[in-house]
Amino acid sequence: MYTMDYFSTRGEAEHVSSATAILKGLASDGGLFVPDSFPHLTIGEIEALVPLSYEERAVRILRLFLTDYTEDELRGCVERAYGRTFDDVRRAPVRTVGDLEVLELWHGPTSAFKDMALQLLPQLMSTARKKTGEQDTILILVATSGDTGKAALEGFADAEGIRIMVFYPNGGVSPVQRLQMVTQTGANVSVVAVRGNFDDAQRGVKEIFGDAAMAEELAALRTKLSSANSINWGRLVPQIVYYFSAYADLLEERKITEGDAVNFTVPTGNFGNILAGYYAKRMGLPVGKLVCASNANNVLTDFLQTGIYDRQRDFYQTLSPSMDILISSNLERLLYHLTEDTAQVAAWMTELAASGKYDASRLLPALRENFWAAFADDAATEGEIRAVYERTSYTLDTHTAVAYRAAEDYRRATGDTRPMVVLSTASPYKFGASVLHALGEDTAGLDEFAQMARLKTRSGMEVPARLAALREASVLHKRICAKNDMCTEVLAFARA
Repeated sequence: MYTMDYFSTRGEAEHVSSATAILKGLASDGGLFVPDSFPHLTIGEIEALVPLSYEERAVRILRLFLTDYTEDELRGCVERAYGRTFDDVRRAPVRTVGDLEVLELWHGPTSAFKDMALQLLPQLMSTARKKTGEQDTILILVATSGDTGKAALEGFADAEGIRIMVFYPNGGVSPVQRLQMVTQTGANVSVVAVRGNFDDAQRGVKEIFGDAAMAEELAALRTKLSSANSINWGRLVPQIVYYFSAYADLLEERKITEGDAVNFTVPTGNFGNILAGYYAKRMGLPVGKLVCASNANNVLTDFLQTGIYDRQRDFYQTLSPSMDILISSNLERLLYHLTEDTAQVAAWMTELAASGKYDASRLLPALRENFWAAFADDAATEGEIRAVYERTSYTLDTHTAVAYRAAEDYRRATGDTRPMVVLSTASPYKFGASVLHALGEDTAGLDEFAQMARLKTRSGMEVPARLAALREASVLHKRICAKNDMCTEVLAFARA
């Protein structure tokens, strides 16, 4: 059996095992860990996934990357992650909606796609602590644009030897997303609102990771930092699984035959969700185009069309807040895979930090070979929710609506009629007011729970039990800090 090692996109960090990469989160030089090779599955091996459960499929994929974990360890991690908390036995079912297939990734405990990874990451990290003999407390720092925070809190609550602190933009998440976070129980959790946007919170977390003086103070407290954002390899690798699982489901339903190429459209802000699809393609999954769907914060659309990344633009708070991002961290991994040049990646990241932009236009042929990009503003998002509902009676959330619109734009622009899978990243109940408004409902005077009741009447979908339970939950986390005071908040939590 081969051994998969990991190294930094910026080239200065040592090669490490997957367990060490997962515990560290970020490489010591500030780069992101990437695998030293891409494992490959034959069409026969992909077809062999068809009769398996989601958990069994996950073990088949994960063992190719996490080679220092035993198969029994992986099986245990996967069963604990998905076996009790998902409301669909298929975990990530594929449904036909109009002319497209919709991959529902929100059947986990927080009703968002982040559960697909963040129910598993704590299991992988706890196992990694034991495998490496780590004795210090692991402090997970998370910057969230909405869904990652709650999914991480849910996954890590009361985990032995691990604490978690989540920062979210004050006023920059939906009311339901905020309630999910500020009512989180657990002796090892902290939630703090940041006066700023998601990029401010994400930048603050990255700066804390790179602060040597901070590391010394934490070391004296026997504490080491790690991340649950998609910069952590343990967050990204579980997301590869559902691309293979969706393909296997399409084979089982005879919507495709072995070897047929399938397109995927992905709503994304931090680029992790769609990058997992690129990994699946590099591993041999027959993927045609990966369509990158953005909202009005369309920095990724511009990059994939021009090769120039420029975050110097207006920031918009939109109806799809989990995508309100201008600094897409996981793009760094793609830059490495397309160049295999760590010095060049490091130079681009230095340029981005200094000037807010970099020019990678020489990569345009490779970008266009794999990706297509489009965006939808709020008006188009609402229009798509309404149009799909009227045609199919299916209710999209605001993020999935952006993707559905981009998928239709792609087909119109290219004439590509290959099967298209749209990744559905959240339950519509997480963004009830926006969805109801798109359907022509007046929500004036309705609180989040009255909105859920109204949406149930319109959609015919059951309200997720965990969301309904928020009505009785107590607000436990009330702290708000300036974006420059995040370091102080972390130290106070570490000392507590």
